[in-house]
Amino acid sequence: MKNATLRILSLLLLGLMSCFSALAQTPTPATAAFPNPLTGPADGPLLTPAQFLGYELGARFTPHAELLRYVAHVAAHSPGQMRLERYGSTYENRPLELVYIASAANLARLDDIRRDNLRLAGLETGAVKGATPAVVWLSYNVHGNEAVSSEAVMQVLYDLADPANTTAQGYLQNLVVIIDPCVNPDGRDRYAQWYNRVANQQPNASPLSWEHREPWPGGRYNHYYFDLNRDWAWQTQQESRQRIAVYNQWLPQVHADFHEMGPNNPYYFSPAAKPFHADLTAWQRQFQDIIGDYNRRVFDKNNWLYFTRETYDLFAPFYGDTWPSFNGAIGVTYEQGGGGVAGIAYVKSDGDTLTLSQRIAHHHATSLATLQAAAARHQDLTREFRKFYDDARTKPKGEYKSYVLAGSSDPGQVRALTQYLDRQQISYGFAAKRSRQAGYNYATGKTETVQIEPQDVVISMYQPKSTLVKVLFEPQAQLEDSLTYDLTAWSLPYAFGLNGYALKGQLSVANSVVSGQLSVVSENNRNKLTTNNRQPTTDNQQLTTNNAPYAYLARWNNLQDVRFLSRLLQQGVKLRVAEEPFETEGQKYGRGTLIIARTGNERLGARLDQLVRAQADSAGVLVQAVQSGLSTTGGDLGSRSVRPLKMPNVAVLAGPGVDATAFGEVWHFFEQQVGYPVTVLGTDYFGSVPLSKFDVLILPDGRYDDVLNEKTLASVKTWVRAGGHLIALEGASRFLAGQKDLLLKTKPSADSTATAAARKKDPYTALRRYADAERESIGERVQGSVFRVQLDNTHPLAFGYGNTYFALLREVPNYKFLPEGGWNVGVLKKDSYAAGFAGRRTRLGLTDTFVLGTQDLGRGQIVYLADNPLFRAFWQGGKLLFGNAVFIL
Repeated sequence: MKNATLRILSLLLLGLMSCFSALAQTPTPATAAFPNPLTGPADGPLLTPAQFLGYELGARFTPHAELLRYVAHVAAHSPGQMRLERYGSTYENRPLELVYIASAANLARLDDIRRDNLRLAGLETGAVKGATPAVVWLSYNVHGNEAVSSEAVMQVLYDLADPANTTAQGYLQNLVVIIDPCVNPDGRDRYAQWYNRVANQQPNASPLSWEHREPWPGGRYNHYYFDLNRDWAWQTQQESRQRIAVYNQWLPQVHADFHEMGPNNPYYFSPAAKPFHADLTAWQRQFQDIIGDYNRRVFDKNNWLYFTRETYDLFAPFYGDTWPSFNGAIGVTYEQGGGGVAGIAYVKSDGDTLTLSQRIAHHHATSLATLQAAAARHQDLTREFRKFYDDARTKPKGEYKSYVLAGSSDPGQVRALTQYLDRQQISYGFAAKRSRQAGYNYATGKTETVQIEPQDVVISMYQPKSTLVKVLFEPQAQLEDSLTYDLTAWSLPYAFGLNGYALKGQLSVANSVVSGQLSVVSENNRNKLTTNNRQPTTDNQQLTTNNAPYAYLARWNNLQDVRFLSRLLQQGVKLRVAEEPFETEGQKYGRGTLIIARTGNERLGARLDQLVRAQADSAGVLVQAVQSGLSTTGGDLGSRSVRPLKMPNVAVLAGPGVDATAFGEVWHFFEQQVGYPVTVLGTDYFGSVPLSKFDVLILPDGRYDDVLNEKTLASVKTWVRAGGHLIALEGASRFLAGQKDLLLKTKPSADSTATAAARKKDPYTALRRYADAERESIGERVQGSVFRVQLDNTHPLAFGYGNTYFALLREVPNYKFLPEGGWNVGVLKKDSYAAGFAGRRTRLGLTDTFVLGTQDLGRGQIVYLADNPLFRAFWQGGKLLFGNAVFIL
């Protein structure tokens, strides 16, 4: 046949046409219900990546679809040793796949091995049934424009499939290898398609060339511009939730994450830098050295440059090395010099040219060295893995043995947190009885006597996931070195804005919910999270049994309430908001309560009741039907303190000048969290946009000097004066500070006066050691620390909150209080620090400081948010603030 003849000729000559034949014969991964991508037997021989693709690895960047076709090709040729599974899809509907690789004997009993591995962790009942090979999970290309790793993985897969490679085949006798060839397909294709479009026929290695200048927003992030490597602990993104659901079914002993850094760097591998989190075991620290030694040997043999014990620490739980470590694995990061700027070839600052082929060789080498180390020490790995979980269940770490979430806190947030615990396989229960205990109170930051109520959620440290529990709940993480890579505070009670306590003793529980692979949370326990917190409550099932109630009332407490409002507005339902507290029919309602009255919604008729019930159920909100507009105390439902809400037309700015992740957080909030339409406006044409078409304009964090020139800023202010609503976050507020007509002003740095006085007193103050420069500079940092913001909750921007809000500050909000004409809704006063690292000089500056508030300008309003309440989508306690800024003001 013609195709067969062409394939034979090509193999004899250039090997080119065999690539096209293989592509035609290899099935594309299916998209429905995630079936196995392989649908038939393999044809022809096992091809190398170069034979299959038609070019040598390193000659260009391979699109994600081509990568998956090669993965399917290799798996099809190794049915006895490889199994391909589609585990999910991205926001842009690209497939997410895993390859399971083992000896023929072990692949035949793969699910038994998986269950035995969970038995080692105490997360599956029964005895271990057979030999337990170590499980190694390799993750490639979590940052899309760090694209070398998904090129390297093709060679890794070929080596593991090649029967002539006896060394690699030997590894499989003692291992189950799980490979994720591309964690972030959307970001990878964004980068690869751009680069392949602009690259010269012959790659231009000059850093000045267009192919080394990746445009905004870059390929690093996923569809919503989230950094998936910061999402391991929080799982806010679709890709993370799907991946970690599978990860928790396995709990590997080793997890390796492959990255790139700046092109002028050599290669990084473990051991990691300090700080190590205090809860990493001695064995986990030791294996950092062991696996590093295996990598060192191959790099020394090839005379490749590398470094260890610098920059990349093991502290915060967000990453692909730390989160697996707190789940019993040896978590390692590999960093190759290169990244999106490097392209195919790049002239480094030392004059040498870095090529994609070199970068591939390095990641290929560390992949195999990781497998070699794990295979050689597989018995040690499984033994220490079992010990990790045995110790977790019987002698958990830390001074606190129980964590309690007050059931009197916001029930929606409590329920959101327990759902989060379910995803993490963390067990919890409910306090068996009322008691008074000595415990750390997150709200006050003090150890004191606290009241435990029967509906309070209790998380015991005596469980398999206790190390993860400690890391996520401990009030103050133990930081052995102040120089760290990321945030230093993240405790869940702060993040979810809940009242909570840490107790040194065990607390008896009732109705325990065993979170894990085989457990199901009972609906009775679910109901305790709501019905015990809003006494008396009305089940939404009963809403339509009342004969045309006068109105429906919904309290305003959390993100679910914002989602409920969003959906009703889009259904054309007219709503009002209470600006003052009131009481009616025996229940108290606070500021921000939503009122859905029959008056104004007459055109909906009986459909109003159906809409309210359906949207309340969908959003997870409880509503109360009332039969009268009369209030016992406070304003009646027709009072002047109850004002109508309109459906705002919202726009958000994106493009060069705007921080991509900050824009992504806003975009994700509207599309994925509250389901509300938002118009994205590009910075390149923003000056010509008719702003009168919008009610709300959001400026995410960024640098606005070029975006809002004098003329454009004047147009924005004119729009605000006409009734527009401007929301400025972080860098946008910083840009607006000091502008004409605007009230926000910066204040002098906190220690400028003190420093000047000290220098007058001691003339040698200015003499500093160069080596100490970085460490001294931390005195001016606030490294993702938690501070207690004092709120004026009578202002609509703070509706639904108490007197304080725990903010995760990453920069010093160095602003004066707003003068008359503005409202200081959230400020930092004395002793506002709660958790995390903040330099001494920084703490001085974080006193009497504006954090969030509003300014009236004409008929419109400017909202200044010096802190970002949507940061990485995991700081749940701040999302209602943003909802207030958009919908309630």
